Amino acid sequence: MKKRVLTGLLACAAVLLLTACGSASKPAAGQAKEGTSDKVWIIATDTSFKPFEYTDGNGNFVGIDMDILEAVAKDQGFKYEVKVLGWDASIAACQAGQANGMIAGASITNERKKSGWIFSDGYYDANQSMAVKDSSDITGFDGLSGKSVAVKTGTMSATYAESLSGNYGFKITYFEDSPTMYQAVVGGQVAACFDDTPIMASNIKDTGIAMKILDGTGNEPASYGLAIFNPADQELIDMFNTGLANIKSNGKYDEIIAKYLGE
Repeated sequence: MKKRVLTGLLACAAVLLLTACGSASKPAAGQAKEGTSDKVWIIATDTSFKPFEYTDGNGNFVGIDMDILEAVAKDQGFKYEVKVLGWDASIAACQAGQANGMIAGASITNERKKSGWIFSDGYYDANQSMAVKDSSDITGFDGLSGKSVAVKTGTMSATYAESLSGNYGFKITYFEDSPTMYQAVVGGQVAACFDDTPIMASNIKDTGIAMKILDGTGNEPASYGLAIFNPADQELIDMFNTGLANIKSNGKYDEIIAKYLGE
């Protein structure tokens, strides 16, 4: 996914979310190995980015990111607590020192690295593409001239759409979350939307929403990574990288991906 570094007001908003309003949390996981710190790492995440993080039918917060984080923490013996804040607030919480890191389908890009993001090794490769209502006669970017296209604010898919809008003559409408954006497509308020391909595919498969992803509209894939914003938290990146390598070699990673994507 995602997204631009936020400052100022959003940082303050994240502080309020964590200190005043509270947030959904996952209990600390894993037991510290002998000789390791009892530190509890605060990990921020998005509210809904299925199948990477979302609330299931039983009210549990689950997903690929959550399972990978849990498996890595168990492998490395560190404790953590998840704060379910939303994308923008997760970035702001890390910048404000209210969280140590975030895992939320964050695409690893040079632009983000230059603006202060510090990434782990990649744990999943994904690209962005375009979807339309399943009854739409639009077959590609050429059919968008004069129309409105939906994107999620501050995401890689928004950046992708913005890079195409001038050439293909479409307008961009910004939304705060994917479900609302998808409903705008189905309801006809916009002609199409751009989002991470596996997220749209998962939603179409699991909810039966009346959309289709158009072939030939995807960009080059980028890896998702866990991110920190304070170099003092480098230990978290180091542990994540080591644990990720271990769960890939022992088969746990493949088990997690198959659980959610059938791959």
